[in-house]
Amino acid sequence: MIAPQVPAGRKPTFAEELRLQRWDDHRYYHQSRINQSLHLLSAVCFCTTYVGLFFEPAIVAILGWIVPMWVRQIGHFFFEPKGYDHVNSASFEYKEQIKLGYNLRRKVVLLGIWITIPFVLWLSPDAFASLTAEAGLVGWVERTGYAWLILAVLGLAGRTLYLMMTHGMQTGLVWCAKILTDPFHDIRIYHRAPLSILRGEWFDPMHHVPGR
Repeated sequence: MIAPQVPAGRKPTFAEELRLQRWDDHRYYHQSRINQSLHLLSAVCFCTTYVGLFFEPAIVAILGWIVPMWVRQIGHFFFEPKGYDHVNSASFEYKEQIKLGYNLRRKVVLLGIWITIPFVLWLSPDAFASLTAEAGLVGWVERTGYAWLILAVLGLAGRTLYLMMTHGMQTGLVWCAKILTDPFHDIRIYHRAPLSILRGEWFDPMHHVPGR
């Protein structure tokens, strides 16, 4: 991946800002080869869920949250360095502050809501009852799936609207486009990460970052 260049004094186009957001996401938050490999696995799973949403949205939403979403977050929470970032000369706190999307604190809140939903629906069977005609355990599973799908849509739309209001319409829309296309992009740039691990390279040397 090559650092994008935008002439000074000119506002980046949609495509240029998309490359900039992807570049910052890569260099700041994907230095661990394990994290990159987990993102590769997650991306393949997400591409499958994109297709499955047209056929079994509730079941696919459950699988999407449990498998690819958690695989991605395990990489971020447990394998990505949390100390001073010598590659980018930035502290972890600074990176968390400037992150456009969901930093670790926001992810904890989102995942907290996610894990609470099944318990709420179990204790309140009538909640979201209009989403499925099934009763009992099957109905509970389906309602959970639909509720998780709604949560995903709200999480994406809510953050997009926030960025549009605070950073401009283009930035918010670019971030939304980036999130939706991340699985395809991750496959393209991280498909060699498992081979790097087999060679004993646990962290990306980031030679492509200017100044390295």
